[in-house]
Amino acid sequence: MASDKLPDLAEKYKDIPFDDSRVLKYKESAGWEVLLKTAAEVKLVDSEIRALIVEMADIMYAAHGVGLAAPQVGRSLRLLVYDAGGGLQALINPHVSKEKGEQYEPEEGCLSIPGLRGVVRRPTQIHVQALNANGHPVRFKARDFEARIICHEVDHLNGILFTERADPKTLHMLTPEEQASEREPAE
Repeated sequence: MASDKLPDLAEKYKDIPFDDSRVLKYKESAGWEVLLKTAAEVKLVDSEIRALIVEMADIMYAAHGVGLAAPQVGRSLRLLVYDAGGGLQALINPHVSKEKGEQYEPEEGCLSIPGLRGVVRRPTQIHVQALNANGHPVRFKARDFEARIICHEVDHLNGILFTERADPKTLHMLTPEEQASEREPAE
């Protein structure tokens, strides 16, 4: 997906104060090591898992993110939430069964490594199998930006950070001004 077709994140977050304090930061937060481990399969989708989905959605939106995996909130579970512009989605025990094509834009960042960006090759289309928030099996194709988000978050479930997949020559920190502008609500 071309970057001009990305959801208008500034509009989405204009009324939500920025707060990433509940996201584990790589090598900074207590318990950050969970980010490097393969997450455990969710055995039962119950009220505790549904409550975690709600909590993770709140954390993701407060941090102005588009995706969040359970390890990023200190839970070693195969659970992720995301919003590619069409509303909140939750995937439990997701599996990407097919990949097609490649995309390099937009640059990726990660709520667990604030301010770092880099170019990561991701598929343009994926086939996904998972359970939804009600524990029902779902199968679908995701394309472009949605595929990028899902692949990034599934990597988290496998203990892989985006820095391991990024072209090392492209990794760079945002300037303090760029970081501040990402956190401020749009006028």
